[in-house]
Amino acid sequence: MKLSFGIGAKRPVAKNPATGRHQVLKRKFQLWKKRPVARSPATGRHQVLKLKFQLWKKRPVARNSATGRQELSDRSPVRQEHDISSYFVNETDEDPPHISVPSDQSPENTPEVSDSITSTALVDEIVRYQLPVRQNRGKPPIRYSPDNGKASKYPIANYVSAEKLSAPLQGFVHQLSAIHIPTKVSEALKDPKWFQAMTEEMHALEKNHTWTLETLPQGKRTVGCRWVYTLKYKADGSIERYKARLVAKGYTQTYGIDYDETFAPVAKLNTVRVLLSIAANLDWPLHQFDVKNAFLHGELTEEVYMDIPPGYVTSTHANVVCRLRKALYGLKQSPRAWFGRFTLAMRNYGFKQSNSDHTLFLKHKGGKVTALIIYVDDMIITGNDAQEISRLQKCLAKEFEMKNLGGLKYFLGIEVARSKQGIFLSQRKYVLDLLAETGMLDCKPVDTPIVQNHHLGEYPNQAPTNKERYQRLVGRLIYLSHTRPDIAYAVSVASQFMHCPSEDHMDAVFRILKYLKSAPGKGLLFTKNGHLNISGYTDADWAGNVTDRRSTSGYFTFVGGNLVTWRSKKQNVVALSSVEAEFRGMTKGICELLWLRKLLTEIGYAPTLGMHLQCDCNIHCTQSSSA
Repeated sequence: MKLSFGIGAKRPVAKNPATGRHQVLKRKFQLWKKRPVARSPATGRHQVLKLKFQLWKKRPVARNSATGRQELSDRSPVRQEHDISSYFVNETDEDPPHISVPSDQSPENTPEVSDSITSTALVDEIVRYQLPVRQNRGKPPIRYSPDNGKASKYPIANYVSAEKLSAPLQGFVHQLSAIHIPTKVSEALKDPKWFQAMTEEMHALEKNHTWTLETLPQGKRTVGCRWVYTLKYKADGSIERYKARLVAKGYTQTYGIDYDETFAPVAKLNTVRVLLSIAANLDWPLHQFDVKNAFLHGELTEEVYMDIPPGYVTSTHANVVCRLRKALYGLKQSPRAWFGRFTLAMRNYGFKQSNSDHTLFLKHKGGKVTALIIYVDDMIITGNDAQEISRLQKCLAKEFEMKNLGGLKYFLGIEVARSKQGIFLSQRKYVLDLLAETGMLDCKPVDTPIVQNHHLGEYPNQAPTNKERYQRLVGRLIYLSHTRPDIAYAVSVASQFMHCPSEDHMDAVFRILKYLKSAPGKGLLFTKNGHLNISGYTDADWAGNVTDRRSTSGYFTFVGGNLVTWRSKKQNVVALSSVEAEFRGMTKGICELLWLRKLLTEIGYAPTLGMHLQCDCNIHCTQSSSA
């Protein structure tokens, strides 16, 4: 049946299938109802049925045989047996009666469903279809959170493998994630091993006379404290002991009252990679040492009061607190006090502090060199003088309580594996923990950490996101980039919006996480190349930032054929040309090369050949070693 509109008419016109005439419909946009047709058992012809059911607010509609009008049934139709011949129109009838449509246009008179009966069986019941109740009505979808209820389409097991690792290293890698580390005191007190670790820590603090129990003076405030739990491993990768450390909440301290000077240097990971490259080329051993309760060796000059440690109580009245006599982990002045004490001890042993990195201590004797670099209380010792390394260990053991962790395997969350091919660095456990924390273990991996021509910037109508979570994720990715130069540029872009992140910026961060899932064990390999030459590469775009039109420059440098430093950073000023942007990028690269040359000279291995710096603008810079 076709619907046509008359010229100049505002009401639709349709052809009546019973009379064959075009008639105006009584209601706008309503077609003629198709009458049911069935084969008559008496005549064998197809004829129009007299009775028709129609849904009208989910109630049946039928023609009253007495009045000839359509009426609503008082109750739902009941299945009854009828003679089908009684439902056929008499052959003598000229025109079948028409269906009258009520003229009332109220919603009560609007039919919801209109259907036709085309089968020979009479439909006596009305099938009512009801939509299922929405369970999540009014609840927004949870984004960036794990979905533990369904199977993963991209399980993390497809992207993590330890087949190529040696048996001891495989055991070490599996031990890193096998044991649950508690985050609350209530969890630790339920485990006898962690409870024993807390008891040993308290005994060590009391033995060192870290504090004295005193009554809190009037007008003084206390500093809170908490327990931090970790595991210590042996050289073969097995668990050595459970470690519980009492940490003060230094963020509650007040400047000028609880502390004054706080600066203390920490090891540059660029220096650590340079030492690893030298060790790989010259076959130097790598030893790792740990100082027990390092911060407790620093003396406090300020008057600092701390709360009673969680899980412990005093036998006296409730106003008793701990007055700190020595530095404690977490205090703002503790790193400075500890590093000052350690520096004084190293100078007494004949070591000199490097000017390129103040945490690097060197000693030259008889044409041999011994190097020690320290990051808070974790230190790495290397060099070609085995006797001096052994003597240094004994001297430090007399001054501090030291522990020899054997060969370098796990340093600041970085996994170190050494073989005949070289030294391999990765942060596999760090990546897996990050993916588990963000619920991205089952996500679909991507091939690139950032979209090409991303156009990320600050726009007026951006949807804001959780600022604290964004800053925490970007901060963790910055630390991960110490062994993953492939995400350096993407992390550099994401870190530009820490002050006002949006949903688009958060999506960019989670794309980096999806990229990390594709290869969580990727890292750096330091091989033996037989030289310690220095070279570098630089590059820069021009006006790439869509917000302020500043350029982004980057560089990476090699020592002994191994990648040791890299950086991607937005330039401080707007470059007026691409040449200016390239030269500004080259300036940063040259500064890095000069720092590397100075560091190698202090170690005793000054480069004999000129340093080469290359960029993509047909410029090649070479500086001789005598310059």
